[in-house]
Amino acid sequence: MINELKGLKSYSAFKFFREMNEIPRGSGNEKAVSDWLVKFAKERNLEVIQDDALNIIIKKPATKGYENSKGIILQGHMDMVCEKNKSTEHDFEKDPIAFIIEGDILKADGTTLGADNGIAVAFGLAILDSNEIQHPPIELVVTTEEETGMGGAMSLNPENLDGRTLINIDSEEEGKFLVSCSGGVRVDISIPVKKEELCSDKELLKISVKGLKGGHSGMEINKERGNSNKLIGRFLMDLNSIIDFKLADINGGAKMNAIPREAEATIEVSKEDISKVEVKVSEWFKIFKNEFQGIDDDIELICEKSTENIEKVFDLDSTLKVLRMLFLIPNGVQTMSMAIDGLVQSSTNIGVVTTENNSVKFDSAVRSSVKSLKKAICDEMIVLTEMIGGTIDFQADYPEWQYKSESAIRNIFTKVYKEMFNKEAEITAIHAGLECGLIGDKFNGELDQISFGPNIFDVHTPGEHLIVSSTERMFNFLVEVLKEAK
Repeated sequence: MINELKGLKSYSAFKFFREMNEIPRGSGNEKAVSDWLVKFAKERNLEVIQDDALNIIIKKPATKGYENSKGIILQGHMDMVCEKNKSTEHDFEKDPIAFIIEGDILKADGTTLGADNGIAVAFGLAILDSNEIQHPPIELVVTTEEETGMGGAMSLNPENLDGRTLINIDSEEEGKFLVSCSGGVRVDISIPVKKEELCSDKELLKISVKGLKGGHSGMEINKERGNSNKLIGRFLMDLNSIIDFKLADINGGAKMNAIPREAEATIEVSKEDISKVEVKVSEWFKIFKNEFQGIDDDIELICEKSTENIEKVFDLDSTLKVLRMLFLIPNGVQTMSMAIDGLVQSSTNIGVVTTENNSVKFDSAVRSSVKSLKKAICDEMIVLTEMIGGTIDFQADYPEWQYKSESAIRNIFTKVYKEMFNKEAEITAIHAGLECGLIGDKFNGELDQISFGPNIFDVHTPGEHLIVSSTERMFNFLVEVLKEAK
């Protein structure tokens, strides 16, 4: 399949991307792909560092004529979000990611593709592998666990790097150069629940929300796509206003930084109330279809008898606590930037709801380009958790990347882009966490950074796809940038 791309100058990058996708590399499972990168470097007699976090740094000297040029760091992450369709049989622990090329589109078979951020690694490897591309001293930095809190970037030792110019290749819109990003934090809330025996004269019903598009909780939070966890919470709170029921379990979403596409709740109801539930489901299905027309047209709200072997349900007080948390927990866009048109300034995404033995967990991703606004959202969650009687924990707190008025690498990028494509690039910011914030923080503001990349759509979903022609253009663009950075 990859042979179809042999005529492209970026073929080497596609080849390395294909090889990389033969190796399972979900967040937290990067040892094999990290070792593969070490092998790549050693086979080419390049200096390589593999740290305790499995981050990789590969160094290549400058080409002839660039010996006195300032070094450049190329940076991306090796891990990927592992999402698949329910009907797709795929084991992310051992199965390779399939490559399907349809015209100008490269995608996987019912799973995430991993172009986020395998394409950055592939670009870097292609540069390191070439004997023809002109460049200053190059350091390729490939980090781990970016998708679950940027653990690799947090562990990166700045003393291992000589360059002070960093090109991040983790952006997903061609012609848009990022010069700032939001900071973020993962918020874990736990609501304790008490359980009691299932009543023999009652029925278990499973309520499901599905058919949503989902998406990246930073990049696509402004598209007003449905959050399955919040929607099932709205439905259940309204249902609670007309009948008494108890939760047996509730689960939704797979990743805290992905807008959840599906959610399910099993409830215990009296047999005489089943018809009321069905009427309410029909009513809310129409509400959801109306609210999300043109956004999530395939949304479904389904009620069916549960076939699960459940012996215990939450008591009434626990049921109400869980419903109140789900109904009131902040979600979606919170504030918009007044400085950059259309930029989300702060947001939160209730990505995962999980029922455990004696608790229900709520896992959210909070983002903001303003520290005080990020803190305000977290404070709101603290107050809500205390009122309901749960516990709250904050993890993977990472800083924002602040815009710099002067940037040599930005000047090179805009100059080369105009020369190659005869149009101006867009200098912008992103409402998502890039590792530039964390890495830049380690250098006390000394790093000159920029982020770019080819067009990648529907990241963090099984619909993720990479545009081949855009990848070719952006690879050639990077080659010219390195040539210009003399």
